[in-house]
Amino acid sequence: MSAFPATIAAPVEHELVIKKSRFLTTVAPVESPEHADEIIAAIKKTYWDARHNCSAQVTGLSGDRARSSDDGEPSGTAGMPMLEVLRRRELTDVVAVVTRYFGGIKLGAGGLVRAYSTAVSEALDGAALVDRLPLAQATLAVPHADAGRFDNLVRTWVAAHGAVLGETVYAAEARFEVWAPADALPALAAEVAEASGGAVSAVQTGERRVVDVPRG
Repeated sequence: MSAFPATIAAPVEHELVIKKSRFLTTVAPVESPEHADEIIAAIKKTYWDARHNCSAQVTGLSGDRARSSDDGEPSGTAGMPMLEVLRRRELTDVVAVVTRYFGGIKLGAGGLVRAYSTAVSEALDGAALVDRLPLAQATLAVPHADAGRFDNLVRTWVAAHGAVLGETVYAAEARFEVWAPADALPALAAEVAEASGGAVSAVQTGERRVVDVPRG
């Protein structure tokens, strides 16, 4: 499991109809609170004729920044319930906007809370998730003649170990870069050593970073 909240890979849109009111949800990945505000403003411009454009956002690597807006709905019935869904899903760097076209039938406070929560939750059910993982770097220097074989080996290994392949540099040798959980790197070293008869080493560089890894 990641030490950090996940995010989503791409924007998702969803429509929910409750007692003739239409709830149009947009959930999108963002890079900052300012980016989230830009998306909210763009949606308000697109759906200018809607009764409400309520929003919730969580940003920061640890999800430590959060904002929400009821946009004219009774206080606490829209933005906060939407925010609670994002928190419950353990997401960050994400904004949710629910546009409501009023259908003429009042839902009551409890009905609004359920409607806005459900709208965001159902939208997120269709989102592809991206985990933020603290990974450590290892590099492999491979003779060009063996580059194809080790390219296959490394790609297969990273796919099975929650790791990612970094940049491959072709110079005097082919240099592969792997980012993986630190406790998995000894297994990579053993597999590489076995495949090369000890001629190639997976060297841990000591460098670490948080890497986005699509959830399988």
